[in-house]
Amino acid sequence: MTLLTSFGPEIWLSDGPLVEGAMGFHFPTRMAVIWLAQGSLFIWSPVALTAELRRALSELGPVAQIVAPNTLHHTFLGDWQTAFPQARFYSAPGLAAKRPDIRFDDELGDAAAEPWVGEIDQVVFRGNSIATEVVFFHRASRTAIFTDLLQQMPRGLFRGWRGLVARLDLMTGDAPEVPRKFRMAFRDKQATRVTVDRVLGWPAERLVFAHGAPVQVGGQAAIRRAFRWLR
Repeated sequence: MTLLTSFGPEIWLSDGPLVEGAMGFHFPTRMAVIWLAQGSLFIWSPVALTAELRRALSELGPVAQIVAPNTLHHTFLGDWQTAFPQARFYSAPGLAAKRPDIRFDDELGDAAAEPWVGEIDQVVFRGNSIATEVVFFHRASRTAIFTDLLQQMPRGLFRGWRGLVARLDLMTGDAPEVPRKFRMAFRDKQATRVTVDRVLGWPAERLVFAHGAPVQVGGQAAIRRAFRWLR
């Protein structure tokens, strides 16, 4: 089993176990690892930490920056903080209050933190009543990285009434979509359009999100299509 799969220059992906969400839905999990020029690793949305995954990471470099990219993806942070106490932890806006047990060193904003300036860009999707999410762009691999705002889980992942709900909510389908519940949860559509325009300004070729198969080509077009409901 390959724990870390190369996705492009200086970026790897690792899929974790299913996690249980609201109403008994079980979601696949995904983590991204980016090698920074300073010689350390940037960890996005950490999955369950196993001994095998820890060994695989050690072969790439020291874990230095760990990012919780939205207010929903924080399940495994405690284990990572225990394993990597020297790493700096970054929270999406609002998460620190939700997880007082985690030592966060900084809150993510619209500007890159110093360790990844010039290598990773970011923007915050604010004003969503379900989650605040920080979206990233890795310049070297031209990869846009979403968490929950884009989803495309395989048909058949959910059974019975959950399968019907997933289909109607656009969690499953033929292309990445913004689930309907997230669309309705944006309180200021104009502000969201401004944020989307910032994302579309990135020359994204690849696209990664937590719940669904990553996109190797046509990333920017996929993002534009997924947010067409805002236009």
